[in-house]
Amino acid sequence: MKDVKINISSAGFPSQFVSDAEKATDEYGLMIGQAIQYEWFRKDGNGCRFYDQWREFHRLKLYARGEQSIKKYKNELAIDGDLSYLNLDWTPVPIIPKFVDIVVNGMSDRLFRVKAYAQDAMSQAKRSKYQDMIEGQMAAKPVLEIIEKKGNYDPFVVDKGELPESDEELSLYMQLNYKPSIEIAEEEAINTIFDENHYVDLRKRFDYDLTVLGIGVAKHEFLKGSGVKISYVDPANIVYSYTEDPHFKDCFYWGEVKTLPITELIKIDPTLTTSDLEEISKYSQSWYDYYNVAQFYENDVFYRDTVTLMYFNYKTTQKMVYKKKIMATGGNKVIEKDDQFNPPTEVMEEGNFEKFEKTIDVWYDGVMVMGTNILLKWELAHNMVRPKSASQHALPNYIAVAPRMYKGVLESLVRRMIPFADLIQMTHLKLQQVISRVVPDGVYIDADGLNEVDLGTGNAYNPEDALRLYFQTGSVIGRSYTQDGEYNQGKVPIKELQSSSGASKTQMLLTNYNHYLNMIRTVTGLNEARDASIPDPNSLVGLQKLAALNSNVATRHILDGSLYIYRSLGEALTYRVADILEYADFADDFANKIGKYNVSILDQIKDLYIYDFGIFIEVSPDEEAKAKLEQNIQMALSKQDINLEDAIYIRELKNIKLANQLLKLKRKQKQEREDQLEMQKQAMVAQQNMKSQQMAAQVAMQKQQQEMQGKMQLKQAEIAFEIEKMNNEAQLKSQLMAEEFNYNQQLRNISEEALKSRESQREDAKSSRIDQQNTQQSKLINQRKNNLPPQRFESNEDSLDGFDLAEFSPK
Repeated sequence: MKDVKINISSAGFPSQFVSDAEKATDEYGLMIGQAIQYEWFRKDGNGCRFYDQWREFHRLKLYARGEQSIKKYKNELAIDGDLSYLNLDWTPVPIIPKFVDIVVNGMSDRLFRVKAYAQDAMSQAKRSKYQDMIEGQMAAKPVLEIIEKKGNYDPFVVDKGELPESDEELSLYMQLNYKPSIEIAEEEAINTIFDENHYVDLRKRFDYDLTVLGIGVAKHEFLKGSGVKISYVDPANIVYSYTEDPHFKDCFYWGEVKTLPITELIKIDPTLTTSDLEEISKYSQSWYDYYNVAQFYENDVFYRDTVTLMYFNYKTTQKMVYKKKIMATGGNKVIEKDDQFNPPTEVMEEGNFEKFEKTIDVWYDGVMVMGTNILLKWELAHNMVRPKSASQHALPNYIAVAPRMYKGVLESLVRRMIPFADLIQMTHLKLQQVISRVVPDGVYIDADGLNEVDLGTGNAYNPEDALRLYFQTGSVIGRSYTQDGEYNQGKVPIKELQSSSGASKTQMLLTNYNHYLNMIRTVTGLNEARDASIPDPNSLVGLQKLAALNSNVATRHILDGSLYIYRSLGEALTYRVADILEYADFADDFANKIGKYNVSILDQIKDLYIYDFGIFIEVSPDEEAKAKLEQNIQMALSKQDINLEDAIYIRELKNIKLANQLLKLKRKQKQEREDQLEMQKQAMVAQQNMKSQQMAAQVAMQKQQQEMQGKMQLKQAEIAFEIEKMNNEAQLKSQLMAEEFNYNQQLRNISEEALKSRESQREDAKSSRIDQQNTQQSKLINQRKNNLPPQRFESNEDSLDGFDLAEFSPK
């Protein structure tokens, strides 16, 4: 090993256009390390960029803990450095820690989780197929309802009541109900890694750094035997290339300075000998002395058994060159070549092959002993994180965010509060000064005035008696005139002394104290409603919540920074999970660990590396958003627009936008169900009315039929009576006719006896009849001519004792 010495000479980054083989050499890596070292550790006066930043971060952390140096306060109050006349409590007032805890603990209440979205072609095809199926069900719903009604079976693939009615409802349905098992498996994998690395605790440290330092840094890496590890990185120990991006996306190198026991070097480079370790230890001490590193620490770690190392990552490019040989059989054979493979065109044509190449981003890992030319490690990084959609890019192991960075300068809430915190501390010390000089009020006793007072007991009125009487009763005995009759100048022997209590100064200092405290609230946006330090009893609850919301808005950039770290880690873990499942020796164990709570997704977990996912963060809504949603839910419940089950389901959604959309959909569905029920009710009422009318008509018809039957029976009775009557009449007439026949027989006998006499009279009767016929014919002719009523020509023989034979004609 060569002799080493601290050498922070000017050094620049080597060329990026050299071959890949040269980039892989230790010399190239050493140049990278020295360039980073020069950029961050070159001395500028008595400091350097790295330790100046370290010192500033240390100062901010001390203020955030309420442990800042009191030297500046002593210098303010000292006179020529003399503090002998001051007896003060110099302990800093912990104002800043209170506000830091409010911000950090307030963000800890905001829960969020990873949402994976499969965006590869295969997943998109499955999603489109499912959506097409739902759209088909939507279009065929009327036909399917007819089939369900007539076929007595359910042809719907999904619940008919949940089937969307429009494109907007279809979009909401897909977001709420379509979750393929592969996405669930991916989310389980990411959450498992987060849980194993105790990310809840790490997040608090990230939020603390974002609040105090204005920057938060996390690191993810794959360690053999232990898998993916997420670790916290102290921003004071980090180095990075210059950037103006608050998310550090354009940094081409990252580094971390660590002080380790020298025995750890064997794990990094097993080829190191004992003499090498002794030499490194010797010159590491020179590094500490060169920068006076021990002044930054309050421990004794800086001895010969420790060494300062810089772990750095450097991004460069690598060419993937391939030779494509066309075989005699017509097939192709691809052979990987190095980046120096560049045959002439004529050779490629003669050899019947061609060359094609691809340039990708790669990261190199290096470890360098600070202040030396010793490079312990330089190699191409293993298990680089590459998005499947853009495999030519490689993500760094470090994730950093500085929400309020400008031109490389960091800004934080604590930095804003420090000037006013110093003024509050000075005001506090001044208050101690004023209070220490306050004396109690006394009394003035005029001894001559007491001598002129006679109590009448013969005893002298001494000062002790006067004070006892004054303090117990508040009364004073005096004489306006002396015993000689002259005016007594000391007629009030005891007077209260009003000492200088410092009340005005104390009030002035308290006013200043509150003013500076309000200035801290003003510059940070953390108002009284946020910390509930001075709640106004006359203020409405809604106004206080609105003020607290405004305070949350003032610190929203810190929450956004924390979410960026979480989302970026989720994306990196997505690619690392795929690498584990595809290449790692413990892939099966990892899959079982992920699926221990959900065995049904084990098969999908083993195929995760095939898919490409987009990572989104679902943040729990803040109090105002929850209050607005709850207000909408309560209003809908009061109007009975939704059911209690719907309200519970809506409250469980973390996405406020989806929750409000679902609330509108549930209200619409409830209204449609009520309208349908109302229509069914009206139909039932109409059917009942129709049945009632039918029953009434049937009753009326039955009544009419009964009435008709009664009439018919009455008529039948009448007819039967008439028939009986006619039968009786016919029987009577028959008897009369039989009697008449008997009479006729008798008459015939008489007529035979008188035959002779009638023959003689026949001629006379014949002439008489002829005359009668002629007369009747004349009457008939006259009737026809004059349209007279019919003539009645009846014979007297037609009637028997007044009975007309026409009466017996059938009716």
